[in-house]
Amino acid sequence: MASQEIENLVQALAKLPGLGPRSAGRAVLYLLKRPDTAMKPILAAMSKVDERLVICSICGNVDTQDPCQICTDPRRDEKALCVVEEVSDLWALDKSRLFPGKFHVLGGKLSALDGVRPEDIGIDSLIRRVEAGGIDEVVLAMNATLEGQTTAHYIAERLEKFPLRLSQLSHGIPVGGELDYLDEGTLAQALRSRRPVHSD
Repeated sequence: MASQEIENLVQALAKLPGLGPRSAGRAVLYLLKRPDTAMKPILAAMSKVDERLVICSICGNVDTQDPCQICTDPRRDEKALCVVEEVSDLWALDKSRLFPGKFHVLGGKLSALDGVRPEDIGIDSLIRRVEAGGIDEVVLAMNATLEGQTTAHYIAERLEKFPLRLSQLSHGIPVGGELDYLDEGTLAQALRSRRPVHSD
């Protein structure tokens, strides 16, 4: 039997994606056996992130600076904007290094069942970014779910009046697939095969 403090740590880790109670227990044992080389560095890194964690006021990414490193990177194409549902999608696409532009995180997707309306996610801030000018292309990188495609369609209608190229990821992404679970090859193909969006 472990102490209550250790059990609390196991339960906290078990809430992370991909970790169940058994995996969390193994991870905690690993940390406890290596306090100086594993546990203390992780605690120090988490404490630093916790102190400095912010949400980027421009794109919605999470970082330790505002604006985030992606928004302040001068090598990125200011004219191209990729719209994603969640920060995990941004990280997955950015890791592929195939999109040279900037990003916009909606922080969710439209869902009538869950009561998520356009004003509940970052669609208005996206429209304001486009209205400010300087953006030639918007890539809608929504997950290939019914809600994701509904969100993409709604955004396409809102952006119709602007003189820009509107495209979305190819549906080589499996239906029901989520971007942060896909391999880099699939993401690369989806980005290369993006196609124009028509609102009708």
